[in-house]
Amino acid sequence: MKIITVEASRKYHIMIERGLLSDCGNIVSGLVKKPCRIMLVSDTNVYPLYGEKAVASLTNKGFDVNTYIFPAGESSKNVTTLAGLWEELAEKHFTRSDMIVALGGGVVGDLAGFAAATFLRSIQYIQIPTSLLAMVDSSVGGKTAIDLKGGKNLAGSFYQPSAVICDPDTLQTLPREIYSDGMAEVIKYGMINKPELLQILKGTYDDADVIEICVCAKRDIVNEDEKDLGVRQFLNFGHTLAHGIERASDYKIPHGRAVAVGMVLITKAAIKAGLCTEDALQILEELLVKNNLPLWTDITAQELCDAALNDKKRKGDYITVVLPTGVGKSTLQKISIFQLNELIKGVWTE
Repeated sequence: MKIITVEASRKYHIMIERGLLSDCGNIVSGLVKKPCRIMLVSDTNVYPLYGEKAVASLTNKGFDVNTYIFPAGESSKNVTTLAGLWEELAEKHFTRSDMIVALGGGVVGDLAGFAAATFLRSIQYIQIPTSLLAMVDSSVGGKTAIDLKGGKNLAGSFYQPSAVICDPDTLQTLPREIYSDGMAEVIKYGMINKPELLQILKGTYDDADVIEICVCAKRDIVNEDEKDLGVRQFLNFGHTLAHGIERASDYKIPHGRAVAVGMVLITKAAIKAGLCTEDALQILEELLVKNNLPLWTDITAQELCDAALNDKKRKGDYITVVLPTGVGKSTLQKISIFQLNELIKGVWTE
């Protein structure tokens, strides 16, 4: 088993091993003094595949397991779904000695984590990510949130899980396009500061090894900057434009595909500004195409500019963007909203 330790406001382990889902009850029992009540949160895609296995493992260790299943998709990551989970926890008389287990992808993990951070002013939660995107990114680091009409992840908190249990076998049931979405986040790590990962991705590789590389990279960043005030902002490469793309499409464009386009656009802008080398764009586009990810969007420059105004990373009239400077190298740059708009429009005029 691969074990990676995060030492943030809460110290916890990320465990990566095939078949680990069947042993989740044993892992959870090692985190609590005695069996407690568990609210297993999942969605209508994941629960039919892995819910019974998780419930059986937890029940066999003496846990009283309840379930909260909501419709799959980004559109469910909202106040209504969150309030429903709060009410379910209250109706079932959950206490601070009980916990939430998030079984699913990024939407499930974000929503369940925010519920855990806020119900009774916080109860424990554990992440069991079942998508590649959640394994390499959203389940690690304690960012929890829901979307508002004004934008993505605008209401949330930093709240670390008590453990993250990654079973790469769950990736076998992912639709091809969902797996590709996760690869956008994998490629992101290579572009910001892991050029060796870009080389690995050009060939054949084991999912577990790639997950470990990405999780270790995020662990190092989170340990240094848990609250996203400094180096953690590097993880937003392509994301300012990606969140705008998602919002402008009414979330019909999935996160990974939006990130892919966002990375291409910001790299082109960096090249145009003389900050980045052409070979970085070539490698990025080759890896995105290899993983069936898009390089462009039909959304207009003005739509993207308007959507970017509500990005949660904005501070006053300024926003910090991640600009690539070469293969596996990047820098943070604070620019005005006007400059961001000019940057976006400049790429569209090429």
